[in-house]
Amino acid sequence: MKAKSPNAIDVYVGGRVRLRRKVLGLSQGSLAEALGITFQQIQKYEKGANRIGASRLQRIAEILCVPVGFFFENDAAASANVDARRETNEVAQFITSKEGLALSKAFLAIEDANVRQKLLALTRSLGSANVVENDGDGSNQVETT
Repeated sequence: MKAKSPNAIDVYVGGRVRLRRKVLGLSQGSLAEALGITFQQIQKYEKGANRIGASRLQRIAEILCVPVGFFFENDAAASANVDARRETNEVAQFITSKEGLALSKAFLAIEDANVRQKLLALTRSLGSANVVENDGDGSNQVETT
């Protein structure tokens, strides 16, 4: 028997739960404790393997300090366009990574709008450079073309 694949909306909502939880610096265990469930259940929600009921989603929204609509933002546009959905997933994966979260917080801490714009321009220009394989010491060398 073929395993049932998760519904795309459940995966999207779960990804939004994960995104907000990571932005707030909460562990799966702490969110689970606040909800009175196991961290394994949070894992299943975040992967979309289990659907989140309405009352539980409302409680998650309260704990994560967002409106329930947060979990559905951009879903219609993303599901209508495969490229947009892939890009949304890539952004969500990045922003929930340790580096992505740290970079986002540091960027938001820059008060000068001109500095933020220059940093964004620099980042865009670096994005067009070829990244060489990891050199073994944990840093990447960038080769400009």
